[in-house]
Amino acid sequence: LANFSKIVTHHDFVPALKATLVYTTGGTLLALFMGLAAALLVHSSFRGRSLFRGAFLIPYIAPVVAVAFAWRFILDPRGVLVTALLGSGILEQPIHLLGQRPWAMISLIAFEGWRYFPFDFLFILARLQAIPEEFYEAASVDGATPLQKFFFITLPQLKLVLATLMLLRFMWTFNKFDDAFLVTRGSAGTRVITIKVYDFLIGEFNVGAGAAMALVLFTVLGVFLVVYFKTVMSRAEEE
Repeated sequence: LANFSKIVTHHDFVPALKATLVYTTGGTLLALFMGLAAALLVHSSFRGRSLFRGAFLIPYIAPVVAVAFAWRFILDPRGVLVTALLGSGILEQPIHLLGQRPWAMISLIAFEGWRYFPFDFLFILARLQAIPEEFYEAASVDGATPLQKFFFITLPQLKLVLATLMLLRFMWTFNKFDDAFLVTRGSAGTRVITIKVYDFLIGEFNVGAGAAMALVLFTVLGVFLVVYFKTVMSRAEEE
């Protein structure tokens, strides 16, 4: 009980919980959106489609340490991106994208979405290919526009797989440690709960506090899963 009391009253607890929720929600939604966009892009037949499909998998299969350090190099104040923005006149002075609020969290969410969208892409593409073409042909006969086909045919057919992917991606991102630690080191508002567990265990050698923080992480995630299954997943299955 003393360990739970220590972590709940710790000055970093509420900011870490907020950072975890922002990071998890942003990374999950961005990965889902990018996966959907990529699947729609390569769903139709065109020259070089297989090459694009293979290229989309690179972020997911590449070692996390390699891609994290590549992003740190690109987003460094003297890196490729900031140098290009300075040279084009968009920026007047260098900014530390990984050490300055709110850019650090935005950069971390962007990394999370880019890194894990291929997983969503594969599942969404598989479901897209299973939608009968007769649906779209009938809609064309009725005079439906491409946008109407997307909202009234494609999205309803993808609803269950999107709900499942959002659940899986949220769980995995909520428990992520390596991405946040390697990209931002937990600086500038990106110190998520998993990094706090690491701080207690390794930084303070306090196993009790670290274990208590991990149980808090489990409890918050468990509450989310119960709410999600009772609302989003059950509704998607019924429809």
